[in-house]
Amino acid sequence: MAPVVARRRARQRVRILPLAGARSRSAEDWWWDRLAPSGSGYHLLQSDSMLLVLPGPGPARPRAQRRASRRAQLLRLRGARAAEAKAKPRTAPAPAPAPAPQQEPDPGWGDRIPLEILLQIFGLLVAADGPIPFLGRAARVCRRWHEAASQPALWHTLTLSPPLAGRPAKSGTKTEKKLLASLEWLMPSRFSQLQRLTLIHWKSQVHPVLKLVSESCPRLTFLKLSDCHGVTPDTLIMLAKACPQLHSLDIQHSMVESTAVVSFLEEAGPRMRKLWLTYSSQTTAVLGALLGSCCPQLQLLEVSTGLNHNSTPLQLPVEALQKGCPQLQVLRLLNLTWLPKPSGRAMTPGPGFPRLEELCLASSTCNFVSNEVLDRLLHGSPHLRLLDLRGCARITPAGLHDLPCQELEQLHLGLYGMSDRLTLAKEGSLLLTQKWCHTLQELDLSGQGFSEKDLEQALAAFSGTPGGSHLALCSLNLRGTRVTPGTVSSVISNCPGLLYLNLESCRCLPRGLKRAYRGPEEVQRCLQQLLTSLPPASQLGSSSQPALP
Repeated sequence: MAPVVARRRARQRVRILPLAGARSRSAEDWWWDRLAPSGSGYHLLQSDSMLLVLPGPGPARPRAQRRASRRAQLLRLRGARAAEAKAKPRTAPAPAPAPAPQQEPDPGWGDRIPLEILLQIFGLLVAADGPIPFLGRAARVCRRWHEAASQPALWHTLTLSPPLAGRPAKSGTKTEKKLLASLEWLMPSRFSQLQRLTLIHWKSQVHPVLKLVSESCPRLTFLKLSDCHGVTPDTLIMLAKACPQLHSLDIQHSMVESTAVVSFLEEAGPRMRKLWLTYSSQTTAVLGALLGSCCPQLQLLEVSTGLNHNSTPLQLPVEALQKGCPQLQVLRLLNLTWLPKPSGRAMTPGPGFPRLEELCLASSTCNFVSNEVLDRLLHGSPHLRLLDLRGCARITPAGLHDLPCQELEQLHLGLYGMSDRLTLAKEGSLLLTQKWCHTLQELDLSGQGFSEKDLEQALAAFSGTPGGSHLALCSLNLRGTRVTPGTVSSVISNCPGLLYLNLESCRCLPRGLKRAYRGPEEVQRCLQQLLTSLPPASQLGSSSQPALP
């Protein structure tokens, strides 16, 4: 009995194995034709661990494999027809039934998503992380994803940076040329709606890249050149003429001649809105163009120092800048040693900046900004929202109190690393909080020399009313001040929206509390620790005896 069973199983294996092989080969043929059908312009390249779909004509499948697959299918079809003819009696030949449609394997959910929905999904990812590298990877998933990733509407923001870290100059030039070769066929097909372009670390191929941009990107509005070399006047003028919507230029930390910038501003000045510059010996020529009303619609001007700090002070004619850029909303002079041009006895005040909302004069060293300079800048700016005066040790609370702005939201007066060698005001912080306590969201008093009693009175202005309308404060920096535990606990209790509190190097606080607190949980934990460390009679007041550091 056992030999008979063995022979039956052997016959079953002989009959089944060829059919299983034929099915796997049929599925493989279907996928091969599905991914790269003839005439589609794509071909398949099989490697050890992946299957690549590449554009262009490529090698076809081996003929022997295709002939063997077709021969096996014909043999199976003939055998099935012969078996049916033997089993049925001979009758009149009936018309052959139509062959049933072959069920193709499910290509996956990616092909079933409408293109419009796929574009919306890709748009959210591009808005969060940028088009590179996501769109490049998505284009290799399937033809539907490739079609979606190739839509110019998704390529509105682009950052191009050749990998040059740790490579010699010759190797960097070759890398830039390879990237340029890819851009030559990408620009016309995908970048027709490009709006924001950033070039980083381009040393030799800036002109060819910008030439491609001028030919293929007429909707460009923003251009940033960071650590780029070889930018000529012809390049920027060509770009200004070819891109009529270009209104923002950032050339910080790039080697650009002043003549190139001035020529660009003369061509595109009437439509310029934002300009970022790095201070150098050539900045005076660019500022001269601005003072001559070259950019009457300019809204943002930022001048900062480069890696090589320039010790030559920048002399800024405040009144002339107010006349040349009357629409200015943001003015930033970052880490600069600058002084205003002397006004003289008979000089009339300038028109001011009536639309100014942000003024940043932050510096890591002492500067020449005084109450008189601040008044010349802001005497006509009632809508100021942000005032950053970090490092401006000559500014006093009385000078700030006289400013016309009534709804200041951010005030930064920190003195970092310089308060030990300066004579600082010990009173006057109450003038600041009384004026802006209802609108201040961020307050930075780090390094200031206000006394314990003065800080207690100033921060008590945030107590508000039982109705609770003064809840705007969310960031408070008291690093290196003489604030007491009672004052800190009071301001935390009265400002439930406080999200950041810096108490580093506060000499009057107990040990273990002198650090920065981020988030509402940490701030409330600080309050609990302060309440447990204070005596019961002074939990709501200020401690008169400072603790040891």
